[in-house]
Amino acid sequence: MNARCFPIEFDSTCSLQEQLRKALLDAILAGTLPADEPLPSCRKLSSQLNISRNTVALVYEGLVEDGYLVSRPRSGYYLHDSYRDGDAFETYDDESDGLAATRIDWQRRLSHRPSHYQGVLKPSRWQSFPYPFIYGQLDPLRFPLEAWRDVTRRLLGGRRERPWVSDRVDQDDPLLIEQLRTRVLPKRGILARSDEILVTLGSQNALFLVAMLLFTSRTRVGVESPGYREAVNAFAFQGAQLDYLTVDDEGLQLDECARVCDYLYTMPSHQVPTGITMSQARRQVLIAQIERHDQVVIEDDYDAELNVHRNALPALKASRVGHRVIYVSSFSKSLSPGMRLGYLVADAELIDELRALRRLMYRHPPASLQYKLAEFLAQGHYERHVRDQIEVARRRWATLHDALARHLPQCRRISDDYASAFWLQAPAGVDTQRLAWRAAQQGVLIEPGFQHFFDQAPPRNFLRLGFGAIRDERIVPGIERLAGVFGTG
Repeated sequence: MNARCFPIEFDSTCSLQEQLRKALLDAILAGTLPADEPLPSCRKLSSQLNISRNTVALVYEGLVEDGYLVSRPRSGYYLHDSYRDGDAFETYDDESDGLAATRIDWQRRLSHRPSHYQGVLKPSRWQSFPYPFIYGQLDPLRFPLEAWRDVTRRLLGGRRERPWVSDRVDQDDPLLIEQLRTRVLPKRGILARSDEILVTLGSQNALFLVAMLLFTSRTRVGVESPGYREAVNAFAFQGAQLDYLTVDDEGLQLDECARVCDYLYTMPSHQVPTGITMSQARRQVLIAQIERHDQVVIEDDYDAELNVHRNALPALKASRVGHRVIYVSSFSKSLSPGMRLGYLVADAELIDELRALRRLMYRHPPASLQYKLAEFLAQGHYERHVRDQIEVARRRWATLHDALARHLPQCRRISDDYASAFWLQAPAGVDTQRLAWRAAQQGVLIEPGFQHFFDQAPPRNFLRLGFGAIRDERIVPGIERLAGVFGTG
């Protein structure tokens, strides 16, 4: 057997040991290694792959310890008996094996079809594009890797207790709750007790929990349009009656339709996708309305920590009607969208029921991840990182703002409220979905805006440009390329 059974295209971002181990495991699990022949010797494989013999030996020994290989003295390394049966990895053809008649009709059995809900289109390979003006992703080089490693080493090292190994059933890490209560929430003007905070798997998870617990087919929910589609999907999944409320330059419009809703879902700090900040006057009207009509507000403060505006208004949850506000936020925009950790703040009675519902679904977010984040906050790493991120965001916002004014004056900016993206209206007749396709051919990723509207025939000439994922020096040339695409019609 030779190295062609598990070819390796070495990647500088991973160690040679990791890559060789993965290649060998892929071959073992795919059943492509001969059962009765030894693997190449350490000397031979190291020569073929141009890596050290020690690297090969360490990988082989690791696979022996993990039960994938066995070592036979003076003979070599062989597949373990558990992986010698090729039938274990054989694939079956339903038709040829006579299984077609017994196939399950899953479509008939499904009680819901989540796949029918339109999601927000996001490119999966955005990092391969030189000009990614996409929203919801962050420049991976901006992640505070060294500080996170330091926290991880503290977590795993020495004789420290390991409370994160145990199942907490339905409880969250007490240090994380305390950090949220004393360091994170006060920045938004929110004073909460520990029993009023629940850790979630991000804002989307929080919205789904709220919808599952509170909404029925008789519940009327007012949502912003244009707005956050995945929140609307979560509410619709529970069968709620949705009323689409217009957004103007002061935020959510409070018309007669808004006054008859049971719940109002809003993003007052930076509305998605427009970036508009709800004015102080509109907030006061909203506060008076929810008291008068016995309503509850679901406040999505998704970019709470990264508000570039130096005089940002406090959260609605911090107002005198805070008990009527369910507050959700996360660390996705400030730290990492892949971390999937967020938090929900509400009255303790509601938190108790949400905690019980969460227990039925997944008990609690990973304890080790909660513990790491708690230490990251407690050591001051997070606050320093947020300060740096805000400065970067201010710089990128200004650069993109000026580039749009200079190169795309035909596009109207809907808001200049220092949001984490620009919402633009292109001239009538411009289909931004087609524009996005043409721009992608030039290495420029943009987000067509039609998917944020809930009309039967949404307008086609809106687009959103984010700046969290693109490097500073690529903003201007990226907009110049986009302007060139506009020019080609």
